[in-house]
Amino acid sequence: MSLFANITFFEVSMALVFVGLAERLLLGYAPAEMVGAKGWLIRGDIEE
Repeated sequence: MSLFANITFFEVSMALVFVGLAERLLLGYAPAEMVGAKGWLIRGDIEE
């Protein structure tokens, strides 16, 4: 049986929603050194 046979559309869509929400929270509340223009985790367009 394939590894991906038991993954449903709902699980994939919920994973995408969770990743999008986590990214928005990180960009909004994490320090600029972490998610700023030269951030080590996410490079975002955030004014410092």
